[in-house]
Amino acid sequence: MLDTVHKERTRAPQSTNPIAERREDLARAVVAMQFERWPALYARYGEAGRGKCVEDVGYHLLYLSEAVAADSPALFREYIAWVRVLFANIGIPVQELGESLEILRDVIVTCVDDITAERVRACIGAALKALPGMSTDVPAFVQPDAPFGAIAQTYLDTLLKGDRHGATALVLDRVEGGMAVGDVYLHVFQPVLREVGRLWQTGAISVAHEHFATAATQAVMAQLYPRIFTTERRGRSMVATCVSGELHEIGIRMVADFFEMAGWDTYYLGANTPARSIVRAIVERDAQVLAVSATITAHIGMVTDLIAAVRAELGERPVRVLVGGYPFNLVPDLWKTVGADASAASAADAVALAGRLAETLPVTG
Repeated sequence: MLDTVHKERTRAPQSTNPIAERREDLARAVVAMQFERWPALYARYGEAGRGKCVEDVGYHLLYLSEAVAADSPALFREYIAWVRVLFANIGIPVQELGESLEILRDVIVTCVDDITAERVRACIGAALKALPGMSTDVPAFVQPDAPFGAIAQTYLDTLLKGDRHGATALVLDRVEGGMAVGDVYLHVFQPVLREVGRLWQTGAISVAHEHFATAATQAVMAQLYPRIFTTERRGRSMVATCVSGELHEIGIRMVADFFEMAGWDTYYLGANTPARSIVRAIVERDAQVLAVSATITAHIGMVTDLIAAVRAELGERPVRVLVGGYPFNLVPDLWKTVGADASAASAADAVALAGRLAETLPVTG
């Protein structure tokens, strides 16, 4: 089940999110109603299964709470599309998922204010409407006819065999042979890691395979750094980070490396860095741009709170905030909701956009 998963401002801070605040109680209420309506559930899952169901519904509520706060049904609909694939591969019928969403809606709307209830109906309604047409599979991200598709396939196969040294040798040999580091990032690492995630989602591999592939790729990236840091400097600086609890840090690390390859001085902080430390890094590095990543909808509220905290700490000291990640690709205007200055769909776009944002900063000194 789901226990293995994991300026303009139009939303309140996460601490005032009425669904997130009552998530555990709401999850228990929803599951209690499920077991009451479907006595066969107890026979199928038992008391231990009831606890797993509470965890699953808790995840639904976490994602729903962010979609409601952002007033974006698309965010919740896409989450349910992801769940549809996962559930199909562990044998949970689509009808059960649909009825569970209806119960979720009915329980929540009796416990929240009218505006929140209206948004809940919109979010769950969009998911229910789309549910019958949702696929139970996801197209492969590694395609033989894509640029460097054969290399990507070999890299993927090598990782899935657990051959870290072979994967490293493959990439380093190609780079020595003239393949650009940027092409390795865009056409090998990115599709392969997405494919690894797809294989886990569809039950083809374990989470251990996913973690191994990520760690091995980070190790290869480290060996490519001497080539990345040889680019002529442009006199621009950026700080890159992601929110607390973000398990997929490799995307923002790749973005930071693209900035390095474009001649920026970068300071990569990773996840779980307090806002005050981020502010200190911005000031010490004289950074013009802060790049913040979130790969899952459940972290949108934390992006909002992080940006607000950074701006409050910086006071009059200006910085342009650029956001990116899967939720921001789904909803193009979501960057406005979290209080950023813009969002980028790719690392290359981020570099170009950051250059334009930096030019809008006031001249100091």
